[in-house]
This record gives sequence, C-alpha cells and structure tokens, in this order.
Amino acid sequence: MEKVNLCWLRRDLRLNDQAALYHALRAGEPVVPVFVFDTQILDDLEDKKDRRVTFIYEVLEALQRQLEGYGASLDVFYGTPEAAFRYWTGKYEVAAVYTNHDYEPYAKSRDALIAGQLKVKGIAFHTYKDQVVFDKGEVLKDNGEPYTVFTPYSRKWHDTLTFFYLKPYPCEKYMRGFYQQAPIQFPALKEMGFLAGEKHFPSHYLQENVIAHYDQTRDFPALEGTSRLGVHLRFGTVSIRAVMQQAMQLNSTFAKELIWREFYQMILEYFPHVVGHAFKREYDKIQWRNNEVEFERWCNGETGYPIVDAGMRELNATGYMHNRVRMITASFLTKHLLIDWRWGEAYFAAKLLDYDLAANNGGWQWAAGSGCDAAPYFRVFNPTLQTQKFDKDFKYIRKWVPEFEGFGYVKPIVVHEEARKRALEAYGKALRS
Repeated sequence: MEKVNLCWLRRDLRLNDQAALYHALRAGEPVVPVFVFDTQILDDLEDKKDRRVTFIYEVLEALQRQLEGYGASLDVFYGTPEAAFRYWTGKYEVAAVYTNHDYEPYAKSRDALIAGQLKVKGIAFHTYKDQVVFDKGEVLKDNGEPYTVFTPYSRKWHDTLTFFYLKPYPCEKYMRGFYQQAPIQFPALKEMGFLAGEKHFPSHYLQENVIAHYDQTRDFPALEGTSRLGVHLRFGTVSIRAVMQQAMQLNSTFAKELIWREFYQMILEYFPHVVGHAFKREYDKIQWRNNEVEFERWCNGETGYPIVDAGMRELNATGYMHNRVRMITASFLTKHLLIDWRWGEAYFAAKLLDYDLAANNGGWQWAAGSGCDAAPYFRVFNPTLQTQKFDKDFKYIRKWVPEFEGFGYVKPIVVHEEARKRALEAYGKALRS
C-alpha cells in the first residue's frame, strides 16, 4: 500500500493559498484531502434545513469537481472525528495528517484527542496558522501580555505587519501531488438527517466597487454596502491573506473590521472564560429579567420597534442580518428588555449563516457592555434615533415590516426612556455590589 498524507479540511474549504494543504503537498507523499461531517456538531442542530450544512455541502461538491480535474478525490466521512480517523488509517497507509489551527474550545479538545489517537499509531499531526493573519503570541503588549482593548491592539497589529504575513501559499504549483484515485461518493444530506436548505449564498468575490465606498455605506441596511464575505471567511472558502491585501488597498475602514475579527479570535484564545461568562466578571452579577414571552417577541420580530423587528425578520428569513442592525437588536435585547446576552448569542448562533463563535461572542458582549470595549455600560441605542440616522426613508424597514405604519402593527413592547432607566439601574446595582 502506498503511503499518503491526509489534509484534514475544516475552516479552510479551498485548494488555493491554504497553509496546511501547501505543506502537505510539499511533504513528498501523495495527499488525500479529507472532511468530517462531525455528528458531535450536527446532532446539536435543530433546524434540519440548516443553511450552513447546505453551504458546506455545496462547497465540498465544488472542491470535488476541482479535485477530479487532478485525478484525485475528497474522502468525506459522516460520524465522529475519532471514527473518521480509525476508518482512514485503516483504508490508507497514513504517514502524517496536516490541518490548520482552529481556536474554538470544542475544536481544541477535538484536535488534542485526534493528535493522541494518531500518536499511538506513530502518525504525525501537523497544524498551521491559516484563518487569521496573526494568531497567539504574534501581537502582544511590550510586556508580553495580550491586549484587552481594540485600539492599541490595532496599532500593534499594523506595526507588526509585513508582506511576509500576507504572502499567499502557492498550492497550485504542487497540485500534481494529490493521491490519484476515482471519485469517492459523499454521504447524502438525507443520510445525515438533513434536507437541502436555501441555496442563494453570497459571492466569495470581494466587490471592489462596494468596498471602495465601505466607510460611507456600511451603516445603511437598505444599501448593498457591505462585503457579505462573513460566511466565506468563516468556512475558509476565501483566504484571509488575499482579502486583507485587497482591503488594505481599497478601504481602511473595511480593513479595520477584519482586524476586529482577529482581535476577537485573540480574546477567545487568551480569555476562554468569555464562552458562558462576561469578559468583565462583575457583569455576571446583573439581575436579568429574562422574560420568556418578551424574548419570543424579540426572536420573531414583534417588539413594536420597526428597526429591531426588521433585523430579526431578515435573520429568520435569510440567515443574515446587517451589521449595524445586529448592534441595534443586541442592544435592545440586553438593555431594553434586560434579557441575558447569552440568550441572544445562542439565538444568533443557531440562525446566522456566518456564525463564528469569537465574533458572535465579542459582538454580544460589546452590546451588553460586559466585553472588552472601553466604553461604559450606559450606552443604550435608541432605536428611533438609529432609524432616523440609518434608515430615514424606511426602505429597509418597509422590506421586512411592511405593516409598520398600519393599525395592525404590534404596540411597542417597552417605552424607550423607561427601559433605558431600568437598564441603568440594574447595571449600576450589579456593579456596585
């Protein structure tokens, strides 16, 4: 049996400028790209038409077509990662496994388990940086501590950057290094208990005309003013190095948003307690109201605040919500309704096509005031003023809440000024205790 290297694809679903694949192809043995439909993740998904599963499936089919052009095939397994590697190490004579770092708590424990499983068989497990420009230890304070405030982190990020960090991995030079075999059939979505969901996904191409004006258009939800690359960055169908290069040439505001993404990954790495707890521990003392009826109304887009309702309906219908509106809806849940940010975080996690643990957690903690933002907790977005600033002609609202001007529209769930006062009192009490 011929020895092979496995390249385990996860958050890096592409064949170009991909760190682990580059190193695997250069290592000498023929390379088999592999993917696990992980039941430990899939079994937790309640929606059997989950758009993310459909998205991944479509991307894998496209990769398979590319690989067939090189006489190669993906090998896709449905089950646990441990079972997958038992199967693959029985099927192939595996010299080594190559993959890219994943920073989420489940992923880290999974990788440690697989590395141990392979070590028993004498198989090396190599991992590389790929989904961020800088990862652990590369952007630190002068005293070696991690940053906890974005602006100084961003300055150091820029100071550290050289072309070396954005240089692409030229995988295409080594594509003859794939293991030659006939196409291997994937497990069908139906076999995994899923049905094909919506198939209208945003393009993975960076629209330069949009990004050139990003700083002027990004806050207006009725405009096509954002990149819509979130899902592609999440699953690695684009290279962060390529996107960052373009961003830095086109629009510094867009580049800054990509640096926020890295900042939140770094926070998750150094402060893992943010999963389930406030970054600022004292915010865990807040007495949330957690009214389940009000939470349901927020989820369904029935709060009586049109901009909030539009955002939630857009999310429920499409798996996407405009970034400005994400802030408004999150602020409304945590401050106006005094509902625990973790409830909202979990709802977004279930619904967002571009869901990413670090960014979602960072965004929710920012809205709740419990995160690493330097601003004090008494920032409470006024939905009416936000509408006047960012959707004054009601184009976005009319699209998602067509009844908002009629008698049939629900009455506001709270009065803004009263809710704001209640929130400030609850926060103040918790932080004084």
